[in-house]
Formats: sequence, structure tokens, C-alpha cells
Amino acid sequence: MTFTRAWTVTVGAVALAGLAPYTVVLVVTQPGDPVNNFFSVWIYQGLLVLSVLIAGSRVLLSRRDRLAWSVITVSLACWSFGDLYNQVAKPQEFPSLADFGWLAFYPLVYAGMVLLLRSRARSIAGTLWLDGLTASLAAAGLGAAILVELVLQTTAGSLSTVVTNLAYPLGDVLLLSAVFGVFSLTSWRPGRLWLVLGLGVLATAIGDSIYLFQVAAGTYESGSLVDILWPISMLLIGGAAWVDERDRRGLSVEGRPLLAVPAIAALVGIGILVCDHFRHLNLFAVILATATLLVVLVRLATTFWENKQLFELTHNEAITDALTGLFNRRKLVLDLETRLAEERPVTTLLMIFDLDGFKGYNDSFGHPAGDALLARLGAKLASVPGQKGAAYRLGGDEFCLVVSVDPADAEPLIDRACIALSEHGEGFDVSSSFGAVLIPEEAKEPSEALRLADERLYAQKRSRREEGDRTMSALLEALTEREPELQVHLEGVGALAVETGRRLGLRRDELDELWKASQLHDLGKLAVPDEILHKPGPLDEREWEFIRQHTVVGERILRASPAYQNVAAIVRSSHERWDGSGYPDGLTADEIPLASRIVCVCDAYDAMISDRPYRAALTRDQALAELARGAGKIFDPTVVQVLATHLRDWREAEHVA
Repeated sequence: MTFTRAWTVTVGAVALAGLAPYTVVLVVTQPGDPVNNFFSVWIYQGLLVLSVLIAGSRVLLSRRDRLAWSVITVSLACWSFGDLYNQVAKPQEFPSLADFGWLAFYPLVYAGMVLLLRSRARSIAGTLWLDGLTASLAAAGLGAAILVELVLQTTAGSLSTVVTNLAYPLGDVLLLSAVFGVFSLTSWRPGRLWLVLGLGVLATAIGDSIYLFQVAAGTYESGSLVDILWPISMLLIGGAAWVDERDRRGLSVEGRPLLAVPAIAALVGIGILVCDHFRHLNLFAVILATATLLVVLVRLATTFWENKQLFELTHNEAITDALTGLFNRRKLVLDLETRLAEERPVTTLLMIFDLDGFKGYNDSFGHPAGDALLARLGAKLASVPGQKGAAYRLGGDEFCLVVSVDPADAEPLIDRACIALSEHGEGFDVSSSFGAVLIPEEAKEPSEALRLADERLYAQKRSRREEGDRTMSALLEALTEREPELQVHLEGVGALAVETGRRLGLRRDELDELWKASQLHDLGKLAVPDEILHKPGPLDEREWEFIRQHTVVGERILRASPAYQNVAAIVRSSHERWDGSGYPDGLTADEIPLASRIVCVCDAYDAMISDRPYRAALTRDQALAELARGAGKIFDPTVVQVLATHLRDWREAEHVA
């Protein structure tokens, strides 16, 4: 057990050991009894001094909230001094030095509580502070209407006597208002520390109230049961210094009712003013009640303003794309409906764009870079229409433009929009396909306009795809013209690669790219001289340089077509090796694109089971054994295993057939 823990247990035990017999004595004895007198003087004073010792030890042993607990320790010392002076000096004058000690207790405790609150409530919103102020004013007004009214009705004498008697209930009102304010901030779940402090303050207020009533009725006697409340109050306030706070991050303000505190405070304020109408209360209570209602009005106005801000924020979020800041599809439909609902709609150009090459960019550079690219392209597109229209992001890599335009100016505007949605750099080329519609000339309903724009967009993409297919056919024809035996090899590699990729979970578009890359991975050999490509003996270092560059050449040829950007990247890395011994970049393991690893394994397998001038074809089992020996060195072990599983399943199915 640590010293701090041992100390708190010890002082707690001492406090209980003193408080329990003191309570019993007050219950079973009468004021004036010798035992009662002894306990009412010495044990009572000892408990007050113990409360000072408990709070003061926290100041010495812990740096956390040291200033706050120092102030609270001084407040307890002031109360203890007042009682001790009153017992020893027995002053006849009023007010006496004891009153100054007792009265100093209230503002000092209040200051300490404020310091504790400030260190724990840095993130509380303005409306919550208003709730705390409202609850404090309502509590103060209620206290003034009861306690202060009682003192004013029962106190007579000099001005100093009246002021001193009045100061005690005002001190209680001050502390109660602080407690109610803190409790309202936390939706009446203040935590252990504030609960103990609140109980201590409440005990003081109850003790003072009972004392005032008994003095007014002439029934108070020193040593009566009410005296137990002050030691309990002091010990609770001092003991709060050692309460274990489970949540040290601050006050919890979650889940609190929106208008419960101001509503209750308003009812209290109205009740006080109604009572004042039938039975005049003191001016202090009326002022506090009026202030409560004014703060409630401020709170309601603040709530209205916050709700208005929230509505505007929600509305903006509902029509805005979070990534690019452009409008979204919902806003697009609303704008089209507004334009077409006009009596004489202006000619408007609607364009829908789909980015080409974005997927390859995302795969190569990662999603954060992809998001940044979308934001850049969106910003450039937003500058195209100026004040005549707006840009939208419909989701993914799909954008839209709506702009008022003269039909004669539509073509230049389309060109500027396409330029805005393009970006080129080392290793990537992003452009766009589009579908354009003039409204209301070509469509008179938003849904019709969007459908027509989509049809034209995908017609353009199909056209580019067909153009890409023609490009691929031409490239394959050039390859097989030079080496006719390649056709069968490439078809075999392609079939194996696609099936392996499917088993590895590639998407349909990725399988399409894989198939094209498997057909074109040796495209760069068109640039290798025949004497090197068909040399019967070993190649020298200069000749090997030609061979190592053929994937780079293939990549350059393919990058000339925007539709083949991703295929070009796969081809470049198709001769990389798992251990980094491949070319042209010396990539290792997962640095190599998965599609390139698949092409590498399938190309090697198909070459092994084919006859070569320098060796006979291997059997399937021999080829798989060679792949297994190279797994983890030359080949991706996972790809080798998946290919082997596919070939085994295919052989079993063939045997059954």
C-alpha cells in the first residue's frame, strides 16, 4: 500500500472514530450535561481541525489542483478559527472576530470550487455555461426567498448586526448556487468529487437553516443534535480532496436534457415573482428571480441560433460532397428541376464525366493520393463554368457540370472541362470520358437528361474500348508476324493467368487487364534485334541489356493509349523476381503488382511445358516441381500454390470426363 493510500485510510478511520461517538453523545445526552459539554467543545473542535489537516495534506502530497485545495484548506481553517475563538474568548460583542472567521469560509469555498471547475470543464459549450448560471441564479433566488427572508423578519438591532446575520444565509445561497450550477452542467451526474463537495455544502446550508429557525424561535441550545451538521460538512469538504476521481479528463456533459435546466429554473423564478405579488419578499430574491428569467431568455435565443446554424450545416452537408467540396447528386437533381421549371428555360449544357486511368493511379499511389487527385480535379472543374453554372461530384470518379451556354460556345466549354479533368505525370495518365446533353432542347425532364447523358458517356467509353481492342489486335499481329509460335504460347499464358487471378479474387476489370497484359508482356521484344533474340549461344552483357529493356519498351508502347495505362504498368513488372533479382526495377515480394506476379508464374510454366530448340518440354508435374523450387526466390509462393491447385483440379475434372 502506498503512503498516500495509507494516509487517506488512516485519516478516514480517525474521522469516523471521532464522529461516531460524538453523534451518539449528542443523541443520548442533553445540552449542559458534562459529557455533552466535553464532546461539544473538544471533540467538536478536534473534528474541525482534522478537516483542515485532511485538506491541507492534499496540498502537500499532490500537485494536482494544488491552488484550489489550498484555498479550500484556508476556508476550513477560517471556520475552525471562528469556532475556537468563540469557545475560548466567549466574546460578548456582535459581530465578533469569530464571525469574521465563519463568514470568510463561504467566499473561500466558493473560490476553491470555481478553481476546481475551471480545471475540469475547459470544453463545456457556451449554452451549458448558461445552464449552469441559470441553475445558480434560480437556487440563489430560492435561498434568498427563504433564508434571507427569515433573517430579515427575525433580526433587529444595529446595521452591523443585521448585515452580519444576513451574511450567513447569503453565504449559503452562494455555495448552493455553485453546487446547483455544477450539477446542472453534468446533467446531475457530477461524479464522486463533486458529489462529496455538494453534500458538504448542503450540510452547511441545512445546519445554518435549522440554526436560524431555532434562534428565531428561541429554542437553540449549544450541544443539540443540529451541531453535528457542521463537523460533517467540514469533513466532507476536506475529505473531497482525497476522493478518487475515476474520470480525470473533466466533467461529463453527455446525454443531458436540452431544455430541462432552463425550464425548471424559469418555473422557480416565476414562482418567486408570483409569491412576491401576494406577499412581498426581499428585493434580493426578486432581483435574482428576474435575472433567472432574463438568462433563460438568453438561453432560448442561443438555442434558436444554434439550431439555425445546425440546420444550415446539415443542409450544406446534404447537398455537398465531403471530399471535393462540390455539390452532390441530390443538389444536381434540384438544380435541374429549378432550371427546367422556369417559364422560359435558358439553354443549359449538362455534362457527365467518368475518369479514365483513375483506378490505375489509385492502385499505384494509394487511396490518400487518389482522394487528393479527386479534390484537385474537382477544384479545376469548378472553375470552368464561372458564375453561369456549377460543378458536381456524383460519387467515385464521376463528375458533372451544369452551365448556361450558347449552343455555339458548347464545344470550347467541353474542351475546357475535359482539360480540367486531366492530369499527367510519371507513371500515370488520367483523363475523362463524357456524355453531353443540351436542355431543354434535347431533354425536358431531369431524369431524361441524366439518362441521355449517361448513354452518351458509356457509348464513348465503349468506342474507346473497341478502339483499344483494335489496338491490341494490331500489336498481337505484329508480335506473331515476327514469331508465329508465340500465338499458342500467349493464349496458354492468358488462360492460366485469368483462372489464377479469378481464384485470387481479382475483379472483372482487373481480370480483363490481366488477360491483356499476359498477351502483351513480351511486346517490347519487337525492339530487340533478331540476332540477339534468336542467338543460339549464351548472350553477352551488352545483349542482356537489350533483353532487360524489353519490358520498359513494351510499357512505353502501351502508354501511348490511355486505355492501356494499367496494362502498361503490369507489363513493365512482368519480369521482376520475388527476391529482387528481376528487371527493370529490382522490385521484391509485394512491391511487384499482383497481376505481374501472376503473369511471371504462368509464363514460366507454359514455357516449361513447351518444346524449345535447346531442350524438350517438361511434363506438367516436372514443371510444377520447378515452380515449387523457385517459389520464394523467383516466384510468388501464393501464386505458385494457386496455379498448382487449379491445374490439379483441372486434371481431375479431365480424368472424370
